[in-house]
Amino acid sequence: MTTHTVACIDGSALSDTVADYAAWSAKRLNNSLVLLNVLDDIRKSDEADFSGNIGMDERQRLLAEITELEEKRAKLSRQQGQAFLDAAQKHLSAMDIEPLLRQRHGDLVDTLVEIQEEVRLLVIGRQGKRGDGIGQHIGHQVERVIRAMHKPTWVVTGEFREPKQIMIAYDHSATAKKAVEMVAGSPLFKGIPVHVVMVAAETNDHQAQLDNAATKLSDEGFKVTTALVAGDVEESLLHYADEKKIDVIVMGAYGHSRIREFFVGSHTNKLLSSTKVPLLLLR
Repeated sequence: MTTHTVACIDGSALSDTVADYAAWSAKRLNNSLVLLNVLDDIRKSDEADFSGNIGMDERQRLLAEITELEEKRAKLSRQQGQAFLDAAQKHLSAMDIEPLLRQRHGDLVDTLVEIQEEVRLLVIGRQGKRGDGIGQHIGHQVERVIRAMHKPTWVVTGEFREPKQIMIAYDHSATAKKAVEMVAGSPLFKGIPVHVVMVAAETNDHQAQLDNAATKLSDEGFKVTTALVAGDVEESLLHYADEKKIDVIVMGAYGHSRIREFFVGSHTNKLLSSTKVPLLLLR
């Protein structure tokens, strides 16, 4: 089955950023780019209650008017969504890439789960179509998408910045090891320096775990820097990323250590809203 880099385009302030990161990724992965717009299915709106003293003729007239109104709303929604896709395509025109445009009806998460076998990498904005692209809040759909998808999901914010350095948040969990294997085996970040960072006590065991991860990356030609830092996980990771001018943080979305705390309930929002750089999450 053909796999794609899929960018969720919703007309929000981050749509261009999403398109830029997705286009950059598609080129690095040498696969096709799909710009996806998912329309809320207004056909599932609540039916009006015409019980009571309304006569049959009046009831039929009201139903006909509502049906006509919903058809108009659906048409306008399709046109608006297509305009979002066309704008994103135009934005990418200078990048020598021809994206595929797709429009679907329904719930965003349900749609992504339905097509995820076709997805190699998903790119979404931290804020949805109701966001302004400036504040630190995250879209209400982001956590749902992260929990539902079993494909790498890149949550982006701000303006596009070509990755020059990446950081893997490492805790020796299964998902952290998967993050190392993904970076090592994928062309996505090939040739880009990698920092492998563990927030833990300075022990020989922890250093050995870091060294093992670094070896897997260096064997694939990566320039690797390791760091063992103490303190609060979130603060330590974000401080390191800021200090070293990291462009992307890669980490497992569900681990079995202290990092896992940041992906349960409100902790997910806390980490995603705090970071100033894109977060690539793996399941």
